Amino acid sequence: MRLKQLITFAVIAVSIYSCKEDKTTEIDFENEEVNNVVEEKKLEFGFDINDYIVQRDTIKSGDSFGEIMQRNNIGYPNIFKIAEVTKDTFDIRKLHPGRPYTLLYSKASAQDSLPSPETFIYQPNQEEYVVIGLKDSIHAYTSRKPITYVEKTATGVIESSISKTLEEKGLSQRLAYKMADEIYAWTIDFRRLQKGDRFKVIYTDKYIDDTIYAGIQDVKAAYFEHNGDSLYAFQYETDSIKGIVDYFNEDAKNLRRAFLKAPVQFSRISSRYNLKRRIAVYGYKVRAHRGTDFAAPIGTPIMATASGTVIESTRRGGNGKYVKIRHNDTYTTQYLHMSKRLVQKGDFVKQGDIIGKVGMTGNTGGPHVCYRFWKNGVQVDPFKQKLPEAKPISDSLKVEFLDHIKPIKQRLDNIFFLEADPIHEENTITEDLNTDIQ
Repeated sequence: MRLKQLITFAVIAVSIYSCKEDKTTEIDFENEEVNNVVEEKKLEFGFDINDYIVQRDTIKSGDSFGEIMQRNNIGYPNIFKIAEVTKDTFDIRKLHPGRPYTLLYSKASAQDSLPSPETFIYQPNQEEYVVIGLKDSIHAYTSRKPITYVEKTATGVIESSISKTLEEKGLSQRLAYKMADEIYAWTIDFRRLQKGDRFKVIYTDKYIDDTIYAGIQDVKAAYFEHNGDSLYAFQYETDSIKGIVDYFNEDAKNLRRAFLKAPVQFSRISSRYNLKRRIAVYGYKVRAHRGTDFAAPIGTPIMATASGTVIESTRRGGNGKYVKIRHNDTYTTQYLHMSKRLVQKGDFVKQGDIIGKVGMTGNTGGPHVCYRFWKNGVQVDPFKQKLPEAKPISDSLKVEFLDHIKPIKQRLDNIFFLEADPIHEENTITEDLNTDIQ
């Protein structure tokens, strides 16, 4: 009996010991699995951020590269050496307040009493970044973050204004500027849209690092119903060497004209060209007004209505600050009462370039730009002139263009107007620009 009890006890003890052994082995296996897990890389600016201690900040007013380095334990002899070695790639004096920068420290430097960074990364804009190696092998290069383009379609029906329509649909206001300034600036007066006017667009949104929305890249095609007219617009490159891109209708007619209708966006005409104008402040005497006044808030950008050469950029008498542009032997334009001039005499400007800002300099009762227009040396009313059209598409390209737009037009025609229009994402193209910029 006693022997049987001993055997039973031994069996139980062995079982318990075996269970403990199994349990211990299982725990050790799990730990081994955990220890062998490789931490997922977190790439940013071409670096695995997990390998560094990261410090992020923005350039403050008055900050210099030298001061930032000194605050991070890099002395002036090294700062001077860094500046000399990297000057051909990046001018360290060009740091703009509000722009972000990143410092990368090695994890080993956490043990140092005065740790200093290995790398300085500066972002002059959303896309580009500058990398400066600060340690043994001092170097610098510029690069860009990867860009993704997403093609989308959208529609809208005007109730009060195109800006309001886009806002209600959650669409970028940049779409309004694209249509008003680049596509239909010569065929539609966007200050006089009517309720019930409607549009369709095929456009491309731009994203940086897949997550940062960088706005509308371009509009591939558009359709606008206005005043009973159906206006198609198709983007087409007519010169691949010079990169000339224009918009043409379904018959290959260029939608652009030699002159924009207005030098400012979404403004109103406060005073028209009028040679018999009488003004109360002058005792109702005739004071001819040889310009067209566009009322707009101070600081509103003023655009060159056509390409040409700046022949005057100065301030004089009642004109205040102004810019005058000669477009060719026939046409000249002038823009008065600026708060700021952004071009100099001799500069060549392209149509749509910003040449100044709306102001109240000179004789003026409110913020506006007085737009003056010369034809053959005589000031005239631009709205009563038959202005030349832009260069038409060449005969050699016309057949190619018509073939190109067939599927695009069919796609536009198959987009239906809905009360609550969804935005449709179509094609996504990623452009890996994470390479050095020479």
